[in-house]
Formats: sequence, C-alpha cells, structure tokens
Amino acid sequence: MGYLAGEFDVIVIGAGHAGCESALAAARMGCETLLLTINLDMVAFMPCNPSIGGPAKGHVVREIDALGGEMGRNIDKTFIQMRMLNTGKGPAVHALRAQADKFLYQHYMKKTIEETEHLTLRQGMAEELIVEDGRCVGIVTKTGAEYRAKAVVVTTGTYLRGKIIMGELIYESGPNNQQPSVRLAQSLKDNGLELVRFKTGTPPRVHRDTIDFSKTEIQPGDENPKFFSYETEYSDNEQLPCWLTYTSETTHKIINDNLHRAPMFSGVIEGTGPRYCPSIEDKIVRFADKPKHQIFLEPEGRHTSEYYVQGLSTSMPEDVQLDILRSIPGLEKVEMMRNGYAIEYDAVIPTQLWPSLETKAVDGLFTAGQINGTSGYEEAGGQGIIAGINAARKVQGKEPVIIGRSQGYIGVMIDDLVTKGTNDPYRLLTSRAEYRLLLRHDNADLRLTPLGYEIGLISEARYAKFVKKKELVEAEVERLRTLKVKPEEANPILEAAGSAAITQTVDMLSLLRRPEIAYTMLESIAETPDELSEEMKEQVEISVKYAGYIEKQLLQVERLNKMERKLIPDDIVYEEVKGLASEARQKLGQIRPLSIGQASRIGGVTPADISILLVYLEHYNRVTAARGS
Repeated sequence: MGYLAGEFDVIVIGAGHAGCESALAAARMGCETLLLTINLDMVAFMPCNPSIGGPAKGHVVREIDALGGEMGRNIDKTFIQMRMLNTGKGPAVHALRAQADKFLYQHYMKKTIEETEHLTLRQGMAEELIVEDGRCVGIVTKTGAEYRAKAVVVTTGTYLRGKIIMGELIYESGPNNQQPSVRLAQSLKDNGLELVRFKTGTPPRVHRDTIDFSKTEIQPGDENPKFFSYETEYSDNEQLPCWLTYTSETTHKIINDNLHRAPMFSGVIEGTGPRYCPSIEDKIVRFADKPKHQIFLEPEGRHTSEYYVQGLSTSMPEDVQLDILRSIPGLEKVEMMRNGYAIEYDAVIPTQLWPSLETKAVDGLFTAGQINGTSGYEEAGGQGIIAGINAARKVQGKEPVIIGRSQGYIGVMIDDLVTKGTNDPYRLLTSRAEYRLLLRHDNADLRLTPLGYEIGLISEARYAKFVKKKELVEAEVERLRTLKVKPEEANPILEAAGSAAITQTVDMLSLLRRPEIAYTMLESIAETPDELSEEMKEQVEISVKYAGYIEKQLLQVERLNKMERKLIPDDIVYEEVKGLASEARQKLGQIRPLSIGQASRIGGVTPADISILLVYLEHYNRVTAARGS
C-alpha cells in the first residue's frame, strides 16, 4: 500500500544535467520543488566525456547562465582546463570548452541544490505518473511513496529501460552500472506517449601511469582563460593538459577483423546511435579511406588516475577493446580501468511536445534532456532550464516562455525537436542556426538576461551590472564614432598592420571597421575608458566590424517574426482545409503548430501548403470575429 509522502508545486524526476537546471529554476522562482533521483551519489554525474562546452554547446551554456541557470557557474568553479576553440574563424563560431573535474562538478552542483531554498533533494525510483482528468498531479515511487504536485518534469536521461551492451554481453542497467528505470517507461506509454529506442556509447577509461605521454602531443589550456558565467571574474584553478594521439593501421585491422563481434554490425543493437558522435568501429567502416583518427586523452579530475579516451567510443568485447587501445601510439602498455560500452534507452518522440516542453498528451507533464532525443549535457541543461521555468509558470498561472530561433541556440534546439523531430540522438551544431551572427558566445547576456530578470532568475544586483555593461559598450561605440584621428597619429599603426594609410582626418570607428585593425591597436592612439573590460572591448569590436551583416540578419529575423506572430488557433481542423496536400494535413494535425512560422518549418509542409493555410486562416478569423460581434 502506498502513502502520501509529500505535496509540492513541481516534481522533477532525475537529477542529471536537465533535472538539476529544471529543479533549480522552479525553486528559485518560488515553487516548492522536489528533485527525485535514483541515487544521490549520481547528481550531475558525467557518464561520458568529462567536459562542458564546445561548438554550439558552449553557446548553450552561456545562454543557460544568461537566463540565471547553474551550469556555467558550476564549470567555472570546477574546470581543470579551459580553451576557446575556433579562434581562427569568425566570432559566430568561437566556442568555449572546459575539461571538468567530474567529481568536483558533481559535488558543487549537489551542494548548490542542497542549499537552495524551496528545493528538496530525495533518493527514490519514480515508477508511475498519477494522472487525473488528463492532468499529471504526482508520482508514485518503488517504495509506494506518493508525491503530489501541480506539475511534473521528467528528465530520466538514458535510464529508461536502459540496457548495457559490450560485445556478446548484454544486461539491463543505467549508465555506469546504475539501476535502470523500467516501470516509468510503461507509465509514460499508458498515458499516451509514444517512445522510440535510441543508443549512445562511451569509451574506455585508462590509468594515467600506463600512458607514454612522450608519444603524444600536448594540448594545453588557454593562458588567460575566459569563463562561461557572466558572474565569474577570476579563477586561480591550475590547468591540466590533455594529450593528442591517433589510431594506427593496426587499430583499423583489429577492428575490421573483429566486426563479427561488434554489436553495431551483428544486429544486437536495436537503438539508433548518434550520427555526429559515432563509435570507433562505425568510423573505421564509414571512413575506410582515412588512415588515422584523432584520439584525445583527457584527465577525469585532479585526484584520480583515470583518463578518458575521447574518440574511442565502442561496444566491442572487453578483450578487443584492450587490443585496440594498445595499438595506439602512447598506449602500448596501457591498463584499462573501465570498459567502453553502448547503452540503449527509451526516448519520447519530441514532436509530442509543445515548444514549452509540456507534453500534448498530458497537461502539466513536461520532459527535458535525453528523454527528448538529444545527446549531450549542454543540450540537456538548456532544455532543463526551460522545462523548469515553464513548469513553475504553469503552477503560477502564467504564459510559458518560448525562446525563438533568433534569440538563442536553446530556441533552435527546442524548435528543431518539437517541429521536425529527430531520427537519431540530436546534437546541436552551429550550422543548425540560421542566425549564427546574432547568436554569438559573447552576447548571450544581451539576448537573454532581460528575460531571465523578468522571470525572476536574475538578481537585481546582477541585472544592474548587466545594464551598466550594455550602456558602456554603446557609449564606447558612440565615442569611437565622434573621436577624430589625424593621418600622422594613425598611419604608423595602419602601416604596421598592413593597412592602407589615410590622407585626411577620419573617425576611429572607420578604422575599426577594417578587418586587419583590432580594437587593441587603437588604444595606443586614444586612451580607453577605465571601466571597459576585455569582454566589453570584444563586444565593441564585433558590433562595429560586423554591423552590416548583423543588420541584414536582423531584417531576416523581422520577416520571420511576422510569420511567428501569425498564430494558428488551437481548434483548427486540418481535414477541413481544402487544397492542403495529404502529407501536410497529416503532419500539421500531428504537430499542431502554434504559428505559421512553426508550420513552415515542418518537414513535408510546402510553401504552397502555407499559402493555402494563410488564406484559410484569414477566412477563419473573419468568421470568428463576425460570430463574436
């Protein structure tokens, strides 16, 4: 028999990267929140690579921070290496990536959760949703504890009916040999949600003292590291290097000779794996012409000898894994501490969600993270904060927050998931964003901090600091516009930079527009205001140099926003819209887009279908207005 164990505003199931952001957001917005996890020792655990950030993913971490989330602050406290990637390319693709001390990362996230008001952290296995009159009002755990709530967020990661696969060995398990969640998957199905089977994997871990680093290339962190959180101003974290090596001909031969034992190719694995993070056996088969592949050796923390073998994700049998490792330069005598493995799990087909991440089937039930078909801690965290915000707003009787595609990578990701769905574990890439120049690493605060403040996740002090920064950047652009410089002052600098000399007085802004002239070069001509930080100077430079491109993208955004503002009423019956292609009718009925903008991005819906829909809506709105009058 069950018993009533507690009543809350919001319950979050799962304390991975999505669950932590979800629960923290809801609690910080004043909702009494329960965060339930199978194992308290696994809060914010990193079952795969011990890192945060990278292309597109780093942007998401900045966006989480700009909204008032925790991931950026936490990695800034616990990083063991920080590097800005793609610095040779334009600012749209600059991406910060940190190696984490994975154990410290967990420790600090758990500590933050335990010390947050309105947030209760508890160990327990959620097995059943309580749904009354189509609304989720609580959960029941394995021990019979019943928790009641006004909204529930499910963030189960790869635990739903998890199955570990390693060669011929197959057993039910969550990641890292944790208990899987089995009965909750059935409860989701019973309540009308359709599930799909996905797969991901992880490489072996090896002992540091058995690596010959002299045969590898050192990969140090940045000398003057930047940070993920806008609140971090300084860090004295000592950085540890990573190391680069490559697969060899022998590696490829071992894999090819053992493909008959590879679950990927023997038909053992049912789930669809991540296209952009393939296993080493998949890479060798797909890219047979490549003589070698990069392998990065990454420390898992300061106080452990475990090294993560990035690029060697595999589900090969244990003996083959060891042979593969020892065929790689620098790893000839390596000892394996943990095997690599593949894990299969259930995920929700994400087109069953509204853009708020609430399920269409059950009112008050939200899902976030890998259960929605994504891969990666950052993608999970980005969805988690939005689901937590919207669960809290549901409880508070407020409209949901929806991030647009032009506002953030979080918006791009959620729109892709709920509008197009995904056939394999979804990974964010910069190429998925059509407004990359607007969604830069440096300006996440300009895009999202006002929203975080309005929601109640950004403090007064932090918002005041943000406003001050914005004013200083704008004032500096204006100062450069009005500051004149004579040829005799400017030409020595221009000549040194290989830039054409000037023959008459010009304003500093004109000089900064030149691609070869950096803001720092102009500082020797005219003193910079003391209050301008390095981050502010970078923002000034980008806004000046890319002003024309940014303006073009803003015009495109305005056109998109017109389509987004054309809302589609809930009660449209697409079967009644004459002229729609049958595929469009089926897809529109299934996804039920909120706007013409969203409808236009559904696969199988053509521009001709959108034109027909616009005409129908005009007629529909006229008839509705006439009835109302």
